Amino acid sequence: MALILVVDDEKEIAQLLDVCLRSEGFDTVVCYTMQQAMQIIAQGKIDLAILDVMLPDGDGFSLCREIRKKYFYPVIMLTARDSDADKIGGLGLGADDYITKPFQPAELMARVHAQLRRYIRYNQVRDTAAEPESGELYFNGLSLNPQSHTCMLNGQKLPLTPTEFTILQMLMAQPGRVFSAEELFHGVWGDEYWTRNNNTIATHIRHLREKMQDTGERPLYIRTVWGIGYRLGEG
Repeated sequence: MALILVVDDEKEIAQLLDVCLRSEGFDTVVCYTMQQAMQIIAQGKIDLAILDVMLPDGDGFSLCREIRKKYFYPVIMLTARDSDADKIGGLGLGADDYITKPFQPAELMARVHAQLRRYIRYNQVRDTAAEPESGELYFNGLSLNPQSHTCMLNGQKLPLTPTEFTILQMLMAQPGRVFSAEELFHGVWGDEYWTRNNNTIATHIRHLREKMQDTGERPLYIRTVWGIGYRLGEG
């Protein structure tokens, strides 16, 4: 059974999350401070973390940064402010998703399930004893191996999160094809909680470009097709 870390100093919200998650069959550990959360994170037993941005002794951004130094399990950020800066800040540090307070418990549970399904698939693929070359994708010095869940650029390994890996895999599987942000969103999360002002994909694309050191006005790899979406290379 998946173990989910909930970090929120608002006890009513933390307890609501605890009840909702346990009703879905998950095990939970609830923390109200950054210090408590750091102790739990260090034990390395978490499968998904839900982090509030504002904490009495720190913030969820710092916690996300600490998690990403060692772990790749999904991280969902909670913010009381409908602020693009909060969302972009969390995603830029390696968070997989965000949700704004107040939220509908059903929406949050759907996002938790979607993140865990993708994380479980990632671990199953990573542990599969298949031929290393099976299904490997190549493009202009970029190679992506779904079996070993590794991505190399000109011989250098790219430290991608599972979300970034999935987005890049979709683009590499059909180079030249334009994917809308909505298509990429559903390809990663597979849920219906999409809105046109959702900037989650744009933020992950920006982070991918930074890791690939391809952030110029004309990127060599992931290109923006204005008003439509993204494609790998020329169309």
